[in-house]
Amino acid sequence: MPVADLATAALRLLEPETAHNAAIAALRLGLAGRQRVPADPRLAMPAFGRTIALPIGLAAGFDKNAAALAGLSRLGFGFVEAGTVTRRPQPGNPKPRLFRLEDDGALINRMGFNNLGIEGFAARLARADRALTALGANLGINKEGADPLADYPALVAAVAPHADYVAINVSSPNTPGLRDLQAADRLAAILDAIRAAVPNAPPLFVKLAPDLDEAALPELVDMAIGRAVAGLIVSNTTLARPESLHGAARGEAGGLSGAPLFNRATRMLARARLLAGDRLLLIGVGGVATPEQALAKFRAGASLVQVYTAFVYQGPSLLPRLAAGLSALLDQYGAATLAELVGRDADRLAEIAP
Repeated sequence: MPVADLATAALRLLEPETAHNAAIAALRLGLAGRQRVPADPRLAMPAFGRTIALPIGLAAGFDKNAAALAGLSRLGFGFVEAGTVTRRPQPGNPKPRLFRLEDDGALINRMGFNNLGIEGFAARLARADRALTALGANLGINKEGADPLADYPALVAAVAPHADYVAINVSSPNTPGLRDLQAADRLAAILDAIRAAVPNAPPLFVKLAPDLDEAALPELVDMAIGRAVAGLIVSNTTLARPESLHGAARGEAGGLSGAPLFNRATRMLARARLLAGDRLLLIGVGGVATPEQALAKFRAGASLVQVYTAFVYQGPSLLPRLAAGLSALLDQYGAATLAELVGRDADRLAEIAP
C-alpha cells in the first residue's frame, strides 16, 4: 500500500476534525509528497481563461484558510478551491461538528464557516503558485453582524488579484439565513454590488444548495446569465437524510456529503445544463468517488468536477484512479475528448430520483 494511503488509513483512527487538522498540517509542511497523475490531453478542459489539464478539483471546505495550497497542488488536482472564508475570523459551531458515516461513504458537517478571516487568507493566496494548479476562493458571510451587500464585494476585492475564480457561497446549511440569499432578487443585488465595487473581478461562480426548490432554478439561471456570471457550482451539502443511511451519526444536524448526495446533486446539475446550455460553465460536485461517477457529472453538463468526501476516505490515490479511469472510459465510448461528452446525457440524468 502506498505511503499516502497508509497515512489516510491512519488518519481515520483519529476523531474526524483532529484527523482533518493533521492532514492540513502534513500538506502545509510538504509531508504528503508529490504525486504523478497520468497526463491525457483528451481530458483537458478550458476554464477560468486557461486550460485545466485534469478537470478534477478539490471542493471548498477542505482548506478553509488557504494554508495547504502548495501541498494540495503537488497531489495533482487540476484546480483547488480554498475557503469558505469570511471577512472576520470566527470559531464556527461548537464541537463535535464533523461526523463520519463510513459505511455510507458520507460525512455530516456543521462546521459553521470556521476560519481565520480574509486578511490572512488573501495573503496566503497571493503567495501561492498558480502556474500548474488553478486556484479558486470560496467566499461567505459571518454568522453575526453580516451585511451581504458590503461583505461579498469586500471579500471579492481582497482576493481578486490572486484567484483564478471566485465562488459566492450562498448555500451552506450551517449559517442561519444564508440559503435565503439564493432568492434571485437577493442574489442579483449581491452580484450587482460586486460588479460595481470590483469591475475587474475574476470569473464569478455561484454555489447552489441541492435542496433548492426546482421551480426556483430557471429564474436563478436566467439571472446568472443576465448578470454575466461565469457559472454555477452544483451543489453544496444537503439537509436531506435518505432512508438508506446506516451510520450511527445519521441523525446529526448539518450538511450531508458523499455517496448519498450523488443522485440529488447530479439531477440538479443536469437540470441547470438543460436551462443554461453552454452559456454557463458548470462545476459538478457531490458524491464522486469513481471514474464512472465523474463521467456521469460530465455527461450531466459539468465541464469541471470537484471531489471532497471521497478524497477524505480514499486519500491522494483517488486522483490517479479517476484520471486513468476517465481515459479508459473515453476509449470505451470512442470519444476523441472528454469535452465531447459534456451534457450528452443531461435529459436522462435530469429525471433520476434524488
